[in-house]
Amino acid sequence: MKVESLDHLVLTVADVEATADWYGRCLGMAPEPFTVADGTTRMALAFGRQKINLHPAPRGYDPKADRPTPGSADLCFLVAGSLTDWAIRFAREEVAVVDGPVRRTGATGPIESLYVRDPDGNLIEVSVPLR
Repeated sequence: MKVESLDHLVLTVADVEATADWYGRCLGMAPEPFTVADGTTRMALAFGRQKINLHPAPRGYDPKADRPTPGSADLCFLVAGSLTDWAIRFAREEVAVVDGPVRRTGATGPIESLYVRDPDGNLIEVSVPLR
């Protein structure tokens, strides 16, 4: 037995709506409300075959991490398009590039990356594979 892929991850955020808006505008993810078994509506960010579930701080949803905290994540996303185009998009959305473009090592080989921060201060890396 072994792990095959990532289905979803959870971000604890200060403002679910602001976060969903930012990820939609700045990264092109699709905010998707979903309903759980108890009838509660929650928010996810869909992209590719994965999603990010958003949990509101400080309450979140059970079960959850021992110390869920907004702004504690570092996430790397493989993206389509050039980093120049991404830099232009970030500038248009008034999102400061923290670092990059820089070469890094991704899960499957070399990548080139830009770093930005989301509304909670999470470090977001957008990367293109280098061939």
